[in-house]
Amino acid sequence: MQTLQTRLAEIAERVNTALDALLPKPQGPESELMQAMRYSALGGGKRLRPFFTIEAGRMFDADEGALLRVACAIECVHTYSLIHDDLPCMDDDELRRGRPTLHLAFDEATALLAGDALLTFAFELMSEPETHRDPQMRCLLTTGLARAAGASGMVAGQAADMAGGEIDSDLIAVTRMNRLKTGALINFSVEAGAMIGCASEAERTALSRYAHDVGLAFQMRDDILDAEGVVRDTGKAVGKDKDRGKVNFVTVMGADATRERVTMLAAQAKQHLALFGPRARILLTAVDFVVERRY
Repeated sequence: MQTLQTRLAEIAERVNTALDALLPKPQGPESELMQAMRYSALGGGKRLRPFFTIEAGRMFDADEGALLRVACAIECVHTYSLIHDDLPCMDDDELRRGRPTLHLAFDEATALLAGDALLTFAFELMSEPETHRDPQMRCLLTTGLARAAGASGMVAGQAADMAGGEIDSDLIAVTRMNRLKTGALINFSVEAGAMIGCASEAERTALSRYAHDVGLAFQMRDDILDAEGVVRDTGKAVGKDKDRGKVNFVTVMGADATRERVTMLAAQAKQHLALFGPRARILLTAVDFVVERRY
């Protein structure tokens, strides 16, 4: 029986191989742009969102080819968001996944354009017949990704994060910000697998609740790592939120209270999977990985 770490590694390798084949190869006048896209998209990472898509779909024996292509599209959106978050006009970070951020490895304009290109490439992937034989399903998946990534999801959360001073110490506002910035794409990652697997309404509801709690727990753990982690583990700068006066769960609740909330969310997430019995074993163990990770 595969362990979670084995499964994570297997899916990460499959996603890396697929992205390497799908992303345009550097050539012609646009060579530098394509190199930049590949630098970030193929530069490591947990591939947690693709993991959620593929594992959710596997519970319903969904088509593996469809799951993989959708997972790659989601990872392209996630990578674009990291590139843009790291820009000087946003978080101005110098380290991502243990390497210089894209705007330092190349330049700011190239980083901006590479993020744009990865975002639009994700929707190209989603819309192609190879992703799913049913055009209606492709439309539903494309719409779901757009909503999760756009002004009602991840981008809205980033906007709230940039206006953090206005949120102050309002826990409800901080929770909403993170539910959008981090949780929306995680939620869609799980939902996409269930959609491709033709899960029932009750099953999709249970998985949506699971994803909601896992997404919040993930961000809370991120905030704890920002406050207490070390660069060699996280692969990115730590202590930056406090240094910049940004609000997060730790600055609002304190580290101990945040840890307690993470434990509560983890227990809730596991309860939502009771409907699936042994089929949800890997998703169950993923909860522990999310709340115990050091990177």
